[in-house]
This record gives sequence, C-alpha cells and structure tokens, in this order.
Amino acid sequence: MPRIVTIQFITAGKLYDFDAGDLDITTGDKVIVETERGLGIGSVVKAPVECTEADLPAGLVPIRRKATMEDLATLERNAAKEKEAHDFCIKRIMERGMQMKLVRVEYLFDGSKAIFFFTADGRVDFRDLVKDLAHSFHTRIEMRQIGVRDESKMVGGIGICGRELCCSSWLRDFQPVSVKMAKEQNLALNPNKISGQCGRLLCCLDYEYETYCCLRKTFPKCGKRVRTDSLTGVVDKLNILTGNITLKLDDGKLVVVKKMEIVGDALAAETPPQRVEAPSIPGRIPQKGRERRPARQERKTTETSIQQKEPDVVAPVGEVGTESPQSEGQPRQDRKKKRFRKHGHRKNQDGGSSGNTPPATGA
Repeated sequence: MPRIVTIQFITAGKLYDFDAGDLDITTGDKVIVETERGLGIGSVVKAPVECTEADLPAGLVPIRRKATMEDLATLERNAAKEKEAHDFCIKRIMERGMQMKLVRVEYLFDGSKAIFFFTADGRVDFRDLVKDLAHSFHTRIEMRQIGVRDESKMVGGIGICGRELCCSSWLRDFQPVSVKMAKEQNLALNPNKISGQCGRLLCCLDYEYETYCCLRKTFPKCGKRVRTDSLTGVVDKLNILTGNITLKLDDGKLVVVKKMEIVGDALAAETPPQRVEAPSIPGRIPQKGRERRPARQERKTTETSIQQKEPDVVAPVGEVGTESPQSEGQPRQDRKKKRFRKHGHRKNQDGGSSGNTPPATGA
C-alpha cells in the first residue's frame, strides 16, 4: 500500500507530498528528493501515512534516499557559498548605486544554480550585475524580486509581542488583513501599534477576528438606548472580552454594567411633541390640508368652465358707467357698475380693456 510523507524545504515553508516507498522515515529526518529545479534536501514534517490507490495523488514523486553525512556536508558548503555570494553581491550593488536591497542568496543542493532574492520599489536593470555574479561564481544566476512580507519571512526577527515572528516560525501562508479587523477588536488605529516588522498590518489581527464578530452579536450596539433594573442610558463603549458595557446616563454620567444586567431596550429620553388639533366649529366639516387642496383645484376648474360658457358681451360706447333714471329706486347692489370679463381682462370705463384686447368702437 502506498505511503505518503509530507516534506518542507525551509522553516515555515510550503508543504509537499512525496512517496515514501519502503524507507523507514520519521518526523525530523532529512531526505533527498527530486524537484523541478533539481535535487533538493528537505525535512520530514509528517510521518508516512498509508493510503489507497484511489486516494493517491497524481504525479507523486518518490523519495530518493535518506540524507547521509556527505549530503549534510554538502549542505554546509552551500551555506558558506551563500554567505560569500551575499557579501559580494552587496558590494557590487553599492558600487553601481542600484536601487535594490538584497535579502538572501540560496544555492540549489547540487550547486547548479544560485538564486538572489531582493526587494525594490520598481523595476531594476540588473543585467550588468548578473554578468559580474556569473563571472565570479561560474554558475547559473537567477534574480528574483519579492515583497516585504516575504522579506520578513526570510530574515526573521522579534515582534512587538516579544516572540519570534509568526511568518518565520510557523505561519506558512499569508492571509489578507484589513483595518476593519483592528476596528472590530477596539484597537487603537496607530500604525506603529498595528504594523509588523514588514510595515504591513499584523498577521495576528486575523487570529481572533471571527471570535470578536461572534461575540459582538450578543452585545447591544453603541449608541443604542438600553435599560437595567435601576438605570437607563445610551451604550457608549463595549468590552467584548470582559463583558462590560459603559452606559452614558441622561445627566452625562458614565456607569459600567455587566452584559447580563441589561434587561432590554428603553424609550427615547425626549418624546416628540404631540399634535394638538383645533376645536371643531359646529356646522363645519373639518378637512385636512391634503384634502383641501383637491377641493380648491376642483372649484377653480368649475369657475373656469363657467367663464368659458358665458357669452362675450360688448357694451356700446356711452353706456358703460352711466346710470338710468329707473335705477334710483333699486337697491345698492343693483346700482353697482357692471363688469365684463373676456379671457380674464377687466373692462375700463371708456370701453377698452386693461389687457391687449383693443377697445370696442361703436358703429
């Protein structure tokens, strides 16, 4: 039955599966395997596990052998070459004034290639540098640009927590981190406190983010008005871990209570003023403002239709403004001057109109 073993080539690096075959391998052993770049030496992370033919991954490469004393000696010689190449490359970079930072040099196990890892703000023309390196070390040279997080992973260091960096000790993959994670955990948004050695946000902000999100659902939101058995106030601050809630009372005083003391929501401190209706007049039907507007519009439409139905009357010259002797005994209302309207214009006493309508002339 096939046996699968998991191997890593660098500390906290990616894991690869190989076929252990019949080799007696345990965790921590050094083994020689065939990779895409040639022979390599790796460390066993997980002991061999038996699996069926159906669960066997496709393209599984078998392990060549366990590392011998000669292989370990070769590994030490490569480490010495890497240090020499690192110092030589830094000197050439300074002489040429190149805008790049050399991070690490890695030799393949068989010495067929040397990989130079560097960081830079933009593109760098390193063709002359490669010629100098190839002429000095007589091997293939590969220049590989990496990011600041990969740089911290290779260099290592001590974090603000006082422990070794997670990326260089055990963290194998980088997870995306955002400022929202720091806000959710009530951390100070100070770049010096939430940034790591690489200048990016701390990877550990992602560790407890889901826990804070789950616990926050059981707390009232900030700004919400709540009440206890003896107090009523607005939520000012929350402490997710201790379960304390800071309430701001109506008089401005701050009181700290436990989450279990919250009974429920409270009404607003100031109730909106109620609308007072005017006393109804007997015989008058009360109407709302929205109902009065259509009635007014309907009345205006009715008056317009009546004016359009009235015939146009043109008075002869001399009759407008004169009173007949028979109107002396009539009431005051009958003695009022008659007004004639045509398209909304008022007739003058001389027979003309106040608008653009020409005055009527007698025959």
